[in-house]
Amino acid sequence: MFSSLADSLDKTFRDLRGVGKITESNITDALRAIRIALLEADVEFGVAKDFIGKVKEKAMGEDVLKSIKPGEQIVKIFHDELAELLGGDQAPLDLNPPARILICGLNGAGKTTTSAKLANRLKREGRRPLLIACDLYRPAAIDQLAKLAQQVDVPCYTPDAGETDVVKVAKDALAWAEMQNGSVLIFDTAGRQEIDERLIEELKRLHRFVQPKETLLVADAATGQQAVSVAKHFDEAVGITGIVLTKLDGDARGGAALSMRAVTGKPIKYAGEGEKLDQLFEFHPDRMAGRILDMGDVVSMVEQVAANVDEKDAMRSMKRMQEGKFDFTDFLDQMKMIKNLGPLDGLLGMLPGFNKIKKQLPGGALDTSKLKRTEAIVLSMTPEERRRPEIIKGSRRQRIAAGSGTSMMEVNQLIKQFGEMRKMMKNPGKMRNMMKQMGGMPGMGGMGGLGGLPGGKGGKFPF
Repeated sequence: MFSSLADSLDKTFRDLRGVGKITESNITDALRAIRIALLEADVEFGVAKDFIGKVKEKAMGEDVLKSIKPGEQIVKIFHDELAELLGGDQAPLDLNPPARILICGLNGAGKTTTSAKLANRLKREGRRPLLIACDLYRPAAIDQLAKLAQQVDVPCYTPDAGETDVVKVAKDALAWAEMQNGSVLIFDTAGRQEIDERLIEELKRLHRFVQPKETLLVADAATGQQAVSVAKHFDEAVGITGIVLTKLDGDARGGAALSMRAVTGKPIKYAGEGEKLDQLFEFHPDRMAGRILDMGDVVSMVEQVAANVDEKDAMRSMKRMQEGKFDFTDFLDQMKMIKNLGPLDGLLGMLPGFNKIKKQLPGGALDTSKLKRTEAIVLSMTPEERRRPEIIKGSRRQRIAAGSGTSMMEVNQLIKQFGEMRKMMKNPGKMRNMMKQMGGMPGMGGMGGLGGLPGGKGGKFPF
């Protein structure tokens, strides 16, 4: 997300930094380019205009114009204003008893999946969430929520077949919840269209009955300009307390995130990146501003790795690597770790300067389908072959290629690269060199993983 905006801003700020002395004319030209970039990213016109006005007022200050590095000063001003536009500080949920959360939004925004993701996150935080199915219109919506609830091991209330009164469902659900010893109730509602006043009125009735502490609007990040009217309409109807942006990994523009916060005055509390049920993250405006400006978001990266990597497995793998005993079984374990972290471009996109590095990578370098092909090759090996790759000769390679549905060339390439990697691991000097080179990206510790990151615990997350 935000990749097109990030590219445009990067070019503009590079031009500013290259100017020896900043003038009013330089700033005006740069802000004109930034305004165009914001509009192309689908930021609502009024929001873009107000934002540029605030940046211009601060950028024209005497301290900036006369400073030694005015270009850097303007980038700092832009970052701070962008963080403010996105919401300032991160806004936590109000989970004081009775903790009730009403999930609403348009059809197809991802409400049901978001409800399950939120339940999963709250459960990991030590709370006792309960899911309540209040979507009585969409076919199979109740079954979908029940199945997702099973996957995250959270109790779920499902109404009787044919039930049409959503307030009655909520009333029965509250009685059921009293027997479940839950601490947070999450109500998944039916999708609404802005123009469907009957369904909006029903949502109001449900809201009045439930009296939720939180009313979260689930919005597709790709809705662009429509996001503004959607957010305003739902806010007027039920008074939303926060926004959850979904499909954040699927839209290169990202204007919805900037517009919705500014128009409603309500914080973006969570963002969904990816389809897995553990891929719901707290929305931190300052961190997101850093990502948009390609300054990275190392803190979120560490949190994501720490939450998805088993420390004992990582330590065992690191020890075998240091002892030169690393084999294809260890390699397979590390691939599983990588898969658990979600899309590679999303994870690595949190590294400072990664947008520039990404352009230099060969096409498909971050394609997770290649990981699957590599995994298939390793899985087609016998335990002995994984332990002793040197025995994999001609006929064995043919069998592995046939068994994995890959080509001999792919098998040969993997075995060759793995052999070179093992040699590198057995040579501490070369290994340190390689890590130092990869350490050119702040936070990366080479094959040793994220040991250089704050909280990375000295290389305990190898991949």
